[in-house]
Amino acid sequence: MLLYPPIFLLTRPTAVHRFSLLLASLFSLSLALPALAEGVDVGKPSVLRNLVPADQLERSSARQYRDMMREAAAKKALAPDDHPQLQRLRGIARRMLPHAARFNPRAEKWQWEINLIGSKQVNAFCMPGGKIAAYTGLIEGLKLTDDEIGVVIGHEIAHALREHARERVAKNELTSLGAVLLGEFIGGGRYTDAFQLGGNLLTLKFSRDDETEADVVGLELTARGGFDPRAGITLWQKMGAASKGEPFAWLSTHPAGNNRIKEIERQLPQVMPIYEQARSKY
Repeated sequence: MLLYPPIFLLTRPTAVHRFSLLLASLFSLSLALPALAEGVDVGKPSVLRNLVPADQLERSSARQYRDMMREAAAKKALAPDDHPQLQRLRGIARRMLPHAARFNPRAEKWQWEINLIGSKQVNAFCMPGGKIAAYTGLIEGLKLTDDEIGVVIGHEIAHALREHARERVAKNELTSLGAVLLGEFIGGGRYTDAFQLGGNLLTLKFSRDDETEADVVGLELTARGGFDPRAGITLWQKMGAASKGEPFAWLSTHPAGNNRIKEIERQLPQVMPIYEQARSKY
């Protein structure tokens, strides 16, 4: 026998009582749910990118991408929509793209394009604005698994999301135009249109820090898409074994080595919980 029955049994439930019960229920539910993985921390992008208008760079990227796809089509090297490897590539990317805006809100408005080019080149890229392409030499030549393709595509998407090309254009132009700008200011002139965006965006060389950042962000995108980020290790092992002293196109801009694998291994504790949560969806 209860000497002091609960208050809600002695009185009619008030709004306060109902709210208290609701909070208790939500608290109990939260205890039963798994904690959400937070993901990687790469900090804020470089402020230098703000010197280059994003819209202009993305329009330039779209023009270059269209020209490249037209050239590939003219050579009958552009895979048709029903090509099995292209469908596979698009299916893998489709699982990662919904998470892109976590790293760059602009990605929600990008017109994403994904194509496959028939070539022995071991290469892939994602240009500013979400223009993606991979070569059959990468996918078929190295016999990549879906997880390994996820790592590659995640890495390339990460370059675009972190706007490394935009930052690199700014740095290149500041270096080459620094003396000219100084002369203009000293002479009392006005220097306009300093940043020329007509160059080939695919020839930009990213820094070691850019590559590490793209690896880290790419691993999280891979994991959120339900692909095993540990495939980053096997991917670079395949790259290293197949190159045999003759670097592929992708390796020329993405230097391999034990340090790269070590960095991937260092990030696995942050991304593996994300993968474990995500893979149940697929």
